[in-house]
Amino acid sequence: TKGTKEKTMAEVNFELYNNQLVQQLVGASDANLRLIEKILNVEISSFGNQINIKGSQDAVDQAKTAIDLLYGKVSKGIEIGEQEVKAAVRMSEEGPEKIDGQNLNDIVLKTKKRHIYPRSATQAKYIQEMMKNELVFGLGPAGTGKTYLAMAMAITAFKKQEVERIILTRPAIEAGEKLGFLPGDLQSKVDPYLRPLYDALYQIMGAETFLKNMEKGLIEVAPLAYMRGRTLDNAYIILDEAQNTTPAQMKMFLTRIGFGSKVIVTGDSTQKDLPQSTVSGLDVASKVLQKIEGIEFCKLTSRDVVRHPLVQKIVKAYENYEAKEQSGGKRNNRGRGSRRQQ
Repeated sequence: TKGTKEKTMAEVNFELYNNQLVQQLVGASDANLRLIEKILNVEISSFGNQINIKGSQDAVDQAKTAIDLLYGKVSKGIEIGEQEVKAAVRMSEEGPEKIDGQNLNDIVLKTKKRHIYPRSATQAKYIQEMMKNELVFGLGPAGTGKTYLAMAMAITAFKKQEVERIILTRPAIEAGEKLGFLPGDLQSKVDPYLRPLYDALYQIMGAETFLKNMEKGLIEVAPLAYMRGRTLDNAYIILDEAQNTTPAQMKMFLTRIGFGSKVIVTGDSTQKDLPQSTVSGLDVASKVLQKIEGIEFCKLTSRDVVRHPLVQKIVKAYENYEAKEQSGGKRNNRGRGSRRQQ
């Protein structure tokens, strides 16, 4: 039809050199290639080490980049499945295979239990910022991997003896006076609020290694209140759920940073549990610290959600709803203002 931009059709043939790796890449009955075909609306065929892709120029380029990324993964011993294929396609949307001059397949965090790697270009950028800077804010909705990747970075640094200990903390605002009547000591009261941190550590390190290091005091998981009055040297420190800090708590935490330490602050400004009238310490820090050298803010979005595909849709739906509500509220305020002037 008139006015419709015609898509340029393209075809590309290329060869991958290791036959065994190619078999791992394509999957049983070429399942991984079929998934790329479905997502990008291209045709892919493989004959031995030869791969052929047909489709629109943009889709062919993206499919080629995704396959190159997957080939890099299997070359590093990473098993390829549905999630890895979807991650490669997601990363290929950005075009090139490099971010800040670094090959995306080189951004891999090796822990005892698994290889952890970015599943979106923004996650890759986030890992790079954590490598380069002493203080990084990882901001974004649930499921974007902001805390998980920070923990993987902490464990990697600990294994390499770049830091002497790991400290994980989060504000347990519901664990204060409201729970004072419950039986048990403070630790048993705050443990439910720290449970997600324990779970991630178990998954990355293994329960036995985690418990052994915790007994030695080399890994500490504690509510934010425990940080007051301390100076934290030679440590990898992660503050999770930072949107639930007050400005005073955030300032207290950030001034605990000692020599040889690295700090990652993670949070989602759209999910505050603070009383309605209380300003979030994360919101204040985002304004106050934006232009300080050595501090980076990395913003992840619904596009970076790596949980169940439904989570990505839910996060996006809420983002759209909240944006609509905000714009509607602004219009109503302007209308009330103009009526008052009349």
